[in-house]
Amino acid sequence: MKYIDEFHDPALAERLLADIHATVTQPWALMEVCGGQTHSIIRHGIDQLIPGEIEMIHGPGCPVCVTPLELIDKALEIASRPDVIFCSFGDMLRVPGSGRDLFSIKSQGGDVRVVYSPLDALKLARENPDRQVVFFGIGFETTAPPNAMTVYQAKRLGVKNFSMLVSHVRVPPAIEAIMTSPTCRVQGFLAAGHVCSVMGTHEYPGLAEQFGVPIVVTGFEPLDILEGIRLTVRQLERGEHVVQNAYARAVPPEGNPAARALLEDVFQVTDRGWRGIGIIPDSGWRLAEKYREFDAEYRFEVSGIDTEESSVCRSGEVLQGLIKPHECAAFGKECTPRNPLGATMVSSEGACAAYYLYRRLSLPIIDKEPAGV
Repeated sequence: MKYIDEFHDPALAERLLADIHATVTQPWALMEVCGGQTHSIIRHGIDQLIPGEIEMIHGPGCPVCVTPLELIDKALEIASRPDVIFCSFGDMLRVPGSGRDLFSIKSQGGDVRVVYSPLDALKLARENPDRQVVFFGIGFETTAPPNAMTVYQAKRLGVKNFSMLVSHVRVPPAIEAIMTSPTCRVQGFLAAGHVCSVMGTHEYPGLAEQFGVPIVVTGFEPLDILEGIRLTVRQLERGEHVVQNAYARAVPPEGNPAARALLEDVFQVTDRGWRGIGIIPDSGWRLAEKYREFDAEYRFEVSGIDTEESSVCRSGEVLQGLIKPHECAAFGKECTPRNPLGATMVSSEGACAAYYLYRRLSLPIIDKEPAGV
């Protein structure tokens, strides 16, 4: 399959690994920002094949995982109302709020529906004019354009019974927050290719220069990840810190101008809370004033909700890259995909889910030296 099979070539992987082993001379800590990259790294055992001097730190790149608990509880409050059809992608249904999740709302009679596009929710609103239809719009820059288009269409078509509960977050401010944290150990970043395919790469050179860290934009297949690591390590060994695009087949420097223009029209930048991390200034989007009538928080006036995280879940530390999932005492015991204590165990992009799915229950000491090196 074009752009899939050729990026799984074991001979090419061996050559990339050999070059990485030949290049590295000292310890380096790299962070992949995207949860999809985390799953690729763990699924293919990349972290166990690269030199022991290189540590992969799993960043807060799972949009489901960083959706703040307060907003989850607001979603639960709205979804429990009898006049509401609450629509969401499937990966949000098991994310725990303070005491329940959307599945439990559904089991108690709430009209909670899984959709495959925000436009499906808009269609439901047009088909059910006597009901309020709410779509849970979460994600990074990748899912923001279709959500923005849906709100734009709702306004254009005059659909008054549609609204969106928005929790969009932006990657560059998160990188800045990571680098300014007193516990930061990150020395280089693998940036998410799909985010840059929308937004371009113009926001990253300033971060690379300000914090002296290389940022390599890369994809999600095994060879993409290895090439990203190789280029990042080469920069670190040379004392360089620039932005490199290793995903040029999908990422033009300017991104997608039409999508960016739509985002600027429908959304405005705002401070946003990240679950397990806290408030990051200018790290999110909310609906612009002219689209305020479609803001579910505004429409349903959900406020005064008390939130309480699990006392034993350490997903916040996982999201910040301070611990690996298996270092949490609840991992694989009290906390499993069927009984998750935190969002990182629920999401298909969560680090805890990746470690559990691929049986990375501990990190054994292994010989990482590839054959022929």
